[in-house]
Amino acid sequence: MIVNRLIETLGADVVWPGARSDTRFHRDWTAREPVQPLAVALPRSTEDVATLLRMCNDAGIPVVPQGGLTGLVGGAMPSADCVVINLSRLAPAPKINRDARIAEVGAGTVLETLQQAAADAGLVFPVEFGARGSCEIGGMIATNAGGVHVLRYGMMRDQVLGLEAVLADGTVVTSMNPLKKNNTGYDLRQIFIGSEGTLGIITRAHLRLVPIEPARAVALLRVPDTAAAHRLLDMLKTSVPVNAFEVMWPSYYAYACETTGTEPIAAGEGVLLLVEITGPDEAALQEALLTALVPWMENGVIEDAVLSQSEAQAQALWDIREANEALSTKYRNIIGFDVSLPRAQMQAFHDECIDALARLAPGSQMMCFGHLGDGNLHLAVILDGAPDADATTLKSRILTAAGARSGAISAEHGIGTDKLAWLHLSRSPEEIGMMRRIKTALDPKNILNPGKLLPPVSSAT
Repeated sequence: MIVNRLIETLGADVVWPGARSDTRFHRDWTAREPVQPLAVALPRSTEDVATLLRMCNDAGIPVVPQGGLTGLVGGAMPSADCVVINLSRLAPAPKINRDARIAEVGAGTVLETLQQAAADAGLVFPVEFGARGSCEIGGMIATNAGGVHVLRYGMMRDQVLGLEAVLADGTVVTSMNPLKKNNTGYDLRQIFIGSEGTLGIITRAHLRLVPIEPARAVALLRVPDTAAAHRLLDMLKTSVPVNAFEVMWPSYYAYACETTGTEPIAAGEGVLLLVEITGPDEAALQEALLTALVPWMENGVIEDAVLSQSEAQAQALWDIREANEALSTKYRNIIGFDVSLPRAQMQAFHDECIDALARLAPGSQMMCFGHLGDGNLHLAVILDGAPDADATTLKSRILTAAGARSGAISAEHGIGTDKLAWLHLSRSPEEIGMMRRIKTALDPKNILNPGKLLPPVSSAT
């Protein structure tokens, strides 16, 4: 039996039979029913990962890689016939090269650990989101994570200077050369970034760091609509260093104010914006942001505004935007959406979704917020008041609306299993066919996270 052979080869401190494994490895952050796998492995090194994959590949046993288990689309959910490979032990202390502004990290390194190591060296790792204390670097690369600073620094893809990954047959591919100019053939890093563990398991990476900016100024604004918001963003980008440009529709803002116990400005009829700029001096930032906003306040485009006067006030404004972390504690039945849209389509998409929910799920609520600066909207559809609503129908309706407006059905969370049926809305048949061919070439036995991102394919496909 494969489980016994894995234990004999790697040891009982690395591999556990599914029945004796920790149940936290049986599910991800979503509310799915846990699934007990054949075995759970926590490798101690890249060599252990290679051995695990080689043995599972030889036996034709599926493998499901896991990181911090903070995914929202089922990408790390095990199956009853698989071996889970959790990378959390691949977490040596980050190696920070201050002069080159590079960090070398293991796949199991927690984001917050890297952020602190970078800060200790006077640098910043610029990817930031709420799961910082749990999510791991390998999973962030495998899902091409985004967050609130994409507008300025880009997605996870933009931070990866080099990586190491293990293929399905146990081959270790090391592409850790961090040179910015290395025009020597295919950029092999990009094959694995965003692949959701279907092409190989990432074990190490070189990541770019940026100089620390110790101060920030934050403004909460109300404007009439997203068109005005985008005009404001275009202006701000020419005058101040915009770090984040977030949006909240009134229903979400009302919930967030109730959750945090504060309402800095009234919701009104438009959209709420949270703007953050960073730099070396807080007073200078506050003055620069105010100077940039005053003409827009005077001409009425900005209908109401509050600007932070201290770091504590800046964080309090951010707490409103990040109140989505508490949605699942207040509501029982939520469908989450993570879409990306052209700027001209955002308000119309929002309104179309409201109309569709009124027809298909009377009594439901929709809260919309997200990263307006990079086109990423998050929708929380709450069905507590519409218990008979068909969740699959609602999901199909909203994702179809995004696809019809030249949007992406997943902006930063990936496809996993949740969005598999709607991949065609964002990718052409030719693109999907090419992805299938890459999958078949690198994983001919289809052992790596089968049924995720792409439907299973045989070696003949």
